[in-house]
Amino acid sequence: MGGTKFDVIVVGAGPAGLTAAQQLASRGGFKVLVIERGKKPGSKNVFGGRIYAHVLDRLYPEYVKEAPVERWVRRERITMMTEDSWTTVDFETTKVEHKSFTAYLTNFVEWLDKKAEAAGAVVVSEVPVDSLIIKDGRVVGVRAGNDEVYGDVTIIAEGINRLVLERSGLAPPKLSPEIVALGVKEVIKLSKEEINDRFNLDEDEGLAWVIAGFPTHYLPGGAFIYTNKEAITLGIVLYLSYGYQLDVPIHDLIEEFRLHPMVKRLIKGGQLLEYSAHLTPVAGINAAPPKLYGNGYLVTGDAAGFLLHLGILIRGGVDFAMESGRLAAEAVTKAHDLGKYDEDTLSVYGRLLEDSFVLKELKTFRNAHKVLIEPRLYSDYVRMINNLLRRYFEVDGTPRKLGSTLLESKGNLTLIDLARDAIRLVMNL
Repeated sequence: MGGTKFDVIVVGAGPAGLTAAQQLASRGGFKVLVIERGKKPGSKNVFGGRIYAHVLDRLYPEYVKEAPVERWVRRERITMMTEDSWTTVDFETTKVEHKSFTAYLTNFVEWLDKKAEAAGAVVVSEVPVDSLIIKDGRVVGVRAGNDEVYGDVTIIAEGINRLVLERSGLAPPKLSPEIVALGVKEVIKLSKEEINDRFNLDEDEGLAWVIAGFPTHYLPGGAFIYTNKEAITLGIVLYLSYGYQLDVPIHDLIEEFRLHPMVKRLIKGGQLLEYSAHLTPVAGINAAPPKLYGNGYLVTGDAAGFLLHLGILIRGGVDFAMESGRLAAEAVTKAHDLGKYDEDTLSVYGRLLEDSFVLKELKTFRNAHKVLIEPRLYSDYVRMINNLLRRYFEVDGTPRKLGSTLLESKGNLTLIDLARDAIRLVMNL
């Protein structure tokens, strides 16, 4: 690759990078190079398993027939779990809508890769980019080992591990523990019939289930269960800043979760297919690098902090990533029409993001993680809810009113705690 010149270089073959590459290669005939450090696009992606489909409606209208969809999510559950009890809120809709689906991100990214290559993009795998080439304050290409590749503009879509940005001085040298979480997951094989029966699902119907409390030993974070066609995904996400309080290794957490009475009976007879771990940004745009664009470069996807975190509900950033990739391609196209790729011209990317759902949603909830990192939400409140319902449903000849039962069940929580936390949640969610 040494000395080769491209119109656009994309660092990272994930949803953001491949979307940008496909859009540019197809709409304007750009000469696009995508560089991926994994064995193939998608090989190093770790993901809970759910993708929101609204971006695909615009990018790939035929995706319902083409994309590697596992199941369409039409059931949602939220559970507050202790060692020996659990309280669940269950939502289900009979509408046959294509709003979100479960998927293996590896397969989904491979599908996006085929789209990008079919449009004319060149995708090269197993090439780790060491740094950006910066001359006179402008990014003019990338350096990989002894090779240098030059481009008019570089789109950085390297994910949460922002090594290229850090080595090039465009991002802080380390991500603070307060803005990232560690996720671990297992994929367990079950037959389609077992999944449908145990989770009460129809043929292509899927379930998205989040759990708080016991799975993280009552520390901020949560667990999730997603149903695929012939496997289920179990996962744990823990705020990294609370990792030092954990009394067992994090890989033991997911084993304890798998052996919990509620989960154990659902996966009985299942076979472990996969185990993986991954860092994920939880602070959204608060985890963004100082600048999302500059002379000769744009930053997209997880590298830009485009992930929305709402407590135990961590909305995977695939839709944010793909939309930011599409907007990066649009910004590059506009800059190309003007014949230059300086910071002023590429600032259109910032305006496009401001007008999109990406920054509108992320800004709306930019302080949510500061509220939802409160440990009481994952310990005292989980125990209170289960104690409240346990006592309320017990029949032992003692009259039980809801108000007095609540006071008996609140444990360490004070009425001031209840009022203050309720106000903070309403104000920030």
